[in-house]
Amino acid sequence: MAFILSLTICEKKKKTADETKQELENTYGIKVLLVKANIGELEQIKSLFASIDETFGRLDVFINNAASGVQRPLMEIEEKHWDWTQSINAKAYLFAAQEAAKLMKKNGGGHIVALSSLGAIRALPNYVVVGVSKAAVEAITRYLAVELAPDGIAVNAVSGGAVDTDALKHFPNRDELLAHAAERNPAGRIVRPSDLAEAVYFLCTPAADMIRGQTIIVDGGLSLLAE
Repeated sequence: MAFILSLTICEKKKKTADETKQELENTYGIKVLLVKANIGELEQIKSLFASIDETFGRLDVFINNAASGVQRPLMEIEEKHWDWTQSINAKAYLFAAQEAAKLMKKNGGGHIVALSSLGAIRALPNYVVVGVSKAAVEAITRYLAVELAPDGIAVNAVSGGAVDTDALKHFPNRDELLAHAAERNPAGRIVRPSDLAEAVYFLCTPAADMIRGQTIIVDGGLSLLAE
C-alpha cells in the first residue's frame, strides 16, 4: 500500500521531516519517500505524484493537510493574502486530488481525506481568508466524492476544533482560543492531534466505505454549544 501525506514544511522543518521518516521506517519497517514541493505550483504538484508513481507504482491513500494563511481582521486583508491562502489551501487540494485519483484508478480505488477547520462554518476572529479557503475545501470534497465514487475512491474531510499544534502558534489570539476551548469543551479536555488522526484513519478503512463527501467534526462537542 502506498500512502501520501501532503504537508507544508518550511526549510527549517526539514530536520523534523527527516526525523519522522527515520522513526516511521524504524518502527514499522516501511519505505518512506520525502518529496520537496511547493504545492502552490501546479507543475510541482504533478512532479510530486510522478515521484510517488515512480517509487511505489500505486497510491492507495492521500491525506491533504497542507495549509497556510494570513491571520488578520477582515478590513486588513490584502489581495496577496487572499491569493496565497486560496492557492495553498483550496487550489492545491483540487489539483492534488486529481493527480491522486489518476494513480488510484489504476489499482481499483482508494481514499482521499482533507483536513478542514471550524472556521469553514463559523466566523472566527482574524480567520476570514483561511475560513473561506476551508469552506472551499469542504465543497471540493463533496464534488470529488460524487465524481470519483464510480472509480472506487472515497473522499471525505475531517474538521478539528482548537488543537494545540505548531500551526496555532501563528494565531495572535492562540492563548485565548486554547483557554476558551479547554474551559467549555463538553468532553472535558482540548482536542489532541491524535483525535484527528484516529478519525482520518477510520475514514480510510472498509468500515467507513459508505461515508462519502462528509466533513466529520472532531471537537468534543464544543461547536454544539450556543455562544
